[in-house]
Amino acid sequence: MSRLSEVFLKRKALITFITAGDPSLSATEKIVYGLEKSGADIIELGIPFSDPLADGPVIQASHQRALKKDISLSDVFKLVSKARKKTKIPLCFMLSYNLIVNHGIERFYVDCERAGVDGVIIPDLPPEESRVAGHGSRVDTIFLVAPTSTNERIKLVAEKASGFIYLISVAGITGKRQALAENLPDLVSRIKKHSQLPVAVGFGISTPAQAAEAARIADGVIVGSAIVDLIAKKKMKAIPRFVSSLRKAIDAG
Repeated sequence: MSRLSEVFLKRKALITFITAGDPSLSATEKIVYGLEKSGADIIELGIPFSDPLADGPVIQASHQRALKKDISLSDVFKLVSKARKKTKIPLCFMLSYNLIVNHGIERFYVDCERAGVDGVIIPDLPPEESRVAGHGSRVDTIFLVAPTSTNERIKLVAEKASGFIYLISVAGITGKRQALAENLPDLVSRIKKHSQLPVAVGFGISTPAQAAEAARIADGVIVGSAIVDLIAKKKMKAIPRFVSSLRKAIDAG
C-alpha cells in the first residue's frame, strides 16, 4: 500500500497545493514542513510551467514568479530529496506532460522514486494515453474527473488511476468560489460506483466552511489558490493558521 493510500485510511485528507520555487526553493521547503505541522496530509507541488493548465490567475502568477528564478523540474527533484530527510508526508507533483517528455519519461519516473515522490498529477494526460506513463513505477498516477465527465470516462479513469481520484468540483479554472457545486454529491456517487479509490475534491475550496462541506461528501479536500495567494502577499505566518483552521473544520465535520 502506498503512502497516499494510507492517508485516506486514517481520516478525511487535507491536501494542500503550492508552486515549487515560489517565492524560492528554500522557502518552499520550509512551507512543506509548516503545512505538515499544521495538519496537511498530502502536499501537491506544482512544477513551474509557462502555460499552466486549468490554473487561474493566482496560480499562473506563482508559476511566473518561479520561472523568473529559473526553477526547473530537476531543481524540484533535489528539493524533494532534501525534504525527505525530514518528512515522510506524501508529496505529489502536478505538472504538464511536456515537462515529463522533456525530462525523459522513463528517467522521470525513476527520479520520482529515487527522490521520494509519491504521486503524479498530469492534467493534460488523458487516461486513454496512460500507457505512456508510469512504466510499472510504484509512483501513483492520479487522474482528474470533471463535472462534465461521462460515466464511460469515469469508468476509464477508475481503471487507470491509483492513489486517489481528483474530482474537479466546478467547471473552469482554479480559484476561489463563493459556493461549491450543487451536484457535488452526485459526482462523487457516480465515481464511487466505478472505483474503490478515495475521491478528493479540488478547485474553488478556499474557506474552512467549504472544506468541511466538501469533506462530508468526499474522502479528501484539495486547497491551493487560497494558500498560494497568501504566499503572493508575503503572509507566510498566516499559512499555518489558515491550514490549521481547515484541518479543524474538516475534523469537526
